[in-house]
Amino acid sequence: MKHLLAPSILAADYSDLASEFAMLNASPADWVHIDVMDGVFVPNISFGQMIVQQMQSLSQRPLDIHLMIVEPEKHIESFIALKPEVLSFHLEATHHPHRLMHHIKNKGVKAGIAINPHTSVDLLDDVLEGLDLVCMMSVNPGFGGQKFIYRTLDKVRKLKAKIIERNLDTLIEIDGGVGLQNAEALLKAGADVLVAGSSVFRSEDPVLTMERFKSIEINNFDL
Repeated sequence: MKHLLAPSILAADYSDLASEFAMLNASPADWVHIDVMDGVFVPNISFGQMIVQQMQSLSQRPLDIHLMIVEPEKHIESFIALKPEVLSFHLEATHHPHRLMHHIKNKGVKAGIAINPHTSVDLLDDVLEGLDLVCMMSVNPGFGGQKFIYRTLDKVRKLKAKIIERNLDTLIEIDGGVGLQNAEALLKAGADVLVAGSSVFRSEDPVLTMERFKSIEINNFDL
């Protein structure tokens, strides 16, 4: 499968979201990644349900919603109602990931689990079979524009090996510090979805940058 690109709207110009979404709609972007932050699980606050609903109305691309919030089960229904392509919550933020994952899937939405940089991929062993996507944080969550943690490459390889061994279709998404300088290495390690924020929206030509992301060809994984 050709890798997917999900530009992160966190890095966009909030004063003109209509123009930013018009640009994304005309670009090779596959999804639009939306980080929902509560100021508790992470030290920043971003978008609530009403803003995400407005983004949905502007987007011609499927939404990839990433909940960086405590007790995601309290708010999950309002985000499921937006019918995103994928809805991800953090493994570290709930006591019942298996239950929440299946609840999302039973509502007809793909379920993802996100893990922080310090969280071992081994902790996903009991839920991996049911997951559509693992969102692997490659920076400490909460702010855009951070430096990529290169230890992530080893975690991607380890997780990809588990997925291949179990003959699963689970996608690996990388979120944080992703740019053209490390995209090829991430894809060779086994990543399937690249979330790119600052490297897209702060480039001189965001559409050209996205085209360059999408043009990267990988024939074999470097496991």
